[in-house]
Amino acid sequence: MGDTLITVIAIALAAVLMFVFPLMTMADRTDDVSQLTVKTATTEFVDNVRTTGKLTLDKYGKFVENISSTGNAYDVEMEIKTLDENPGKKTTQAVSERIGENVYYSTYTSKILDDLNNNGGTKALKEGDIFSVSVKNTNSTMAQQLKNFFYTVTGNDTYTIAAEHAGVVSTTGYAQ
Repeated sequence: MGDTLITVIAIALAAVLMFVFPLMTMADRTDDVSQLTVKTATTEFVDNVRTTGKLTLDKYGKFVENISSTGNAYDVEMEIKTLDENPGKKTTQAVSERIGENVYYSTYTSKILDDLNNNGGTKALKEGDIFSVSVKNTNSTMAQQLKNFFYTVTGNDTYTIAAEHAGVVSTTGYAQ
């Protein structure tokens, strides 16, 4: 009886070492590749908008398609901080380039997408605006599921793939 129990334990341990451990390692590598893809796509998307001064529905669609190609679902949050046209009403000699004088107001994802849909698919930004994008996965990846099963490390509301990027728009996108 003792030999049978040891044999069963040895077979179970061998199965874990031969199948589960490599599966967890491959799932972690898949998440690493997805993380790199999302980070790169987010950086390229934000930098493209920053340097052209224009956010288009086409650019946004390609960005979402690019990150979705990893096989995960994502929550994409955008924010545009628009530089106020008249930052220094208090004084007659206001200089908008001085630190502390600039006033920004924010526009978020739902309003940005509404503007894109209502304005022919283009939203022009001006020099000095700040554009930022935050991406987080909403589904549970294979690595998360395996970790939850074996370790109970991650919770239901955590994410493993995320990227953020922001920058100041360097070119006015309005037709002049």
